[in-house]
Amino acid sequence: MKIVVLGVGLVGRVMVLDLAQEPSFSIRAVDEREEPLRNLPPVVETMRADLRDPDDVAQVLHGVEFAVCAVPGFMGYALLKRVIEARIPAVDISFFPEDPFELNALALSSEVAAIVDCGVAPGLCNILAAEAARQMDSVEAYRCFVGGLPRVRRWPFEYAAVFSPTDVLEEYTRPARIVENSNVVIVPALSGREQIDLPGIGTLEAFNTDGLRTMLKTFPARNMVEKTLRYPGHADLMHVFREAGFLDKEPVQVGGVHVRPFDLAAELLRRHWAMRPGDEDLTVMRVEVDGLKDGRWMGYRYDLLDRFDPQTGTTAMARTTGYTATIVVRMAAEGLFPRPGILPPENLVQYDGFYRRLMEGYRERGITLKGKVLDEPDGA
Repeated sequence: MKIVVLGVGLVGRVMVLDLAQEPSFSIRAVDEREEPLRNLPPVVETMRADLRDPDDVAQVLHGVEFAVCAVPGFMGYALLKRVIEARIPAVDISFFPEDPFELNALALSSEVAAIVDCGVAPGLCNILAAEAARQMDSVEAYRCFVGGLPRVRRWPFEYAAVFSPTDVLEEYTRPARIVENSNVVIVPALSGREQIDLPGIGTLEAFNTDGLRTMLKTFPARNMVEKTLRYPGHADLMHVFREAGFLDKEPVQVGGVHVRPFDLAAELLRRHWAMRPGDEDLTVMRVEVDGLKDGRWMGYRYDLLDRFDPQTGTTAMARTTGYTATIVVRMAAEGLFPRPGILPPENLVQYDGFYRRLMEGYRERGITLKGKVLDEPDGA
């Protein structure tokens, strides 16, 4: 199968390397920059292209049977639309802000399946919620706490970006949608701050971000929230940046030049947040699902803690996001998801063997996920 990976950034590169190990796959890696295309295995075909240009996209899709979309969020929707128009099935991790279900009619008419939000969060958290819900008669609440963090805290930001800084800042500016008593409520990003203690990490700060996405339409819980995790103090700093206008998207004139504060902030923070030689990261996530079974309360708790791989130089965020996608790509290549349309991760658990094979794929790659059935609401 000829597979194209569109976008070879921190996560895209990991997916290229993982998929290139599959003898039945032929991999084409595409990026507009030369640097990320260097030092890939000889079996990988590399192409430079502007993935915002329809002609370039048509060229890189020529002869392709499957696509993996891994561009920044602001490019993701338009690119996935062109992939679907080309009648190519896809897995997408670009986490674009638009509603992916708007592409459902196109995917149906093109007779292809497009699996969206196929990372760790969104992605794995959706899958865990759906798997827990399968064991219940009804779902009361869903909570997800997730974050990518540097192993060593460094002042003043105590953060390192393990994916596009632009996408990180979008999390801090885009209003967050949560569900309260079956009603969608819009709250400011960075609101709802609380502290949470997690095994192996200690105390982290959690705050609202717009992470529920497709689950707002597909998941039946009466109450739902997703919160991003950072070291304590980071949210206060980002809140000051936002309120002072540094994350505004309307251009301002400075020295006769019009510039968007958001773009300038993203570029400056890119330098401060860049992983330095010797830096390591970790990905931490807790998913909690409460519901009823046979008239009695029951709950599930899942904890994920993954760390930087020093042998391969692979970040934990790239591992947990990229490997989720590549494991799903393998199942898609085998025809496990025959139904066309937009497929969010939470809908994949309906297919026989999917959850088991995903967990096996994690274990093969050294990703540890611990699940626990709770029999008391307080988690005792």
